[in-house]
Amino acid sequence: MTVRHWLVIFVLGIGWGSSFFFNEILLRELGPITVGLGRVGMGAIGCWLWLSVRRVSGAVPRAALAQLALFGTVQYAVPLTIYPVMQQFITSSAAGIVNAMTPIMVVLVSHVWPQGERATPLKSAGVVLGFVGIVVMAIPAMRGQGPSNPWALLGTISAPLCYGIAVNLLRRMDAMDRTVLTAWSLSFGALIIAPLAIWAEGVPVITRAETWGALLFIGFVLTSASFIVMFWLIRIVGGTIASTITFIAPVSAVFLGVVILNEEIGAFHIAGMALIFAGLLFIDGRAMRVFGRRVGHVP
Repeated sequence: MTVRHWLVIFVLGIGWGSSFFFNEILLRELGPITVGLGRVGMGAIGCWLWLSVRRVSGAVPRAALAQLALFGTVQYAVPLTIYPVMQQFITSSAAGIVNAMTPIMVVLVSHVWPQGERATPLKSAGVVLGFVGIVVMAIPAMRGQGPSNPWALLGTISAPLCYGIAVNLLRRMDAMDRTVLTAWSLSFGALIIAPLAIWAEGVPVITRAETWGALLFIGFVLTSASFIVMFWLIRIVGGTIASTITFIAPVSAVFLGVVILNEEIGAFHIAGMALIFAGLLFIDGRAMRVFGRRVGHVP
């Protein structure tokens, strides 16, 4: 690991955390399903442009198209629409914190997935801590305090659940070029969202410059470019190191939500985020191994 690699991780974490802030900007003029369509569609265009510049063929076996469509639905179409839909009822800060549940949901889904990775006691403890963190975050809303709807807050967990399913689907496509896979998956995702967006919200009309700016940034930078960089990074530093982005993204989301959008962040939100982070440390295992070596329990 070099300083450059850590800088890339830091920038990706800040970027993905800011996506919830940009959702709020887009929701001022667009419907939530259209926001999801805009991000997924722009992301697909960005990936295809990158493949064209690199002169990389985007051809895939016909037999793989169904898998790509399913993956595009679970990885992009559904979760990237769930977040703007739910952000009508919860703050961008809360959405960013819930997104940190992704590795926890990966462990949970993998445990029950056919031939998936079984959860160890340490990872199981991490899953429990994560869910306790969400419940703690929801306490003020359940008491009628704060701007977030408690049921929307709990419903937002379905987005990390989708990511947990997508990770297990991805293992079937290990041999495929990741940028090609992402381009096709985003394209299928956009095709799936488009009819629903037009039926429910009509043809979008954008009149504000800030909406165009947010749409271009969240699509080209935070979707296509960020995933391309992420795949490059994983090849160099490995998936475990790259997963530390999960700790940075919610902090970025909370900072932007509080400082720029004037959202409220209370003690229960901070406590919930701390519990989720503790769960991530249990799932990652490295911090626990270091602690174990220091106290003499792990060789």
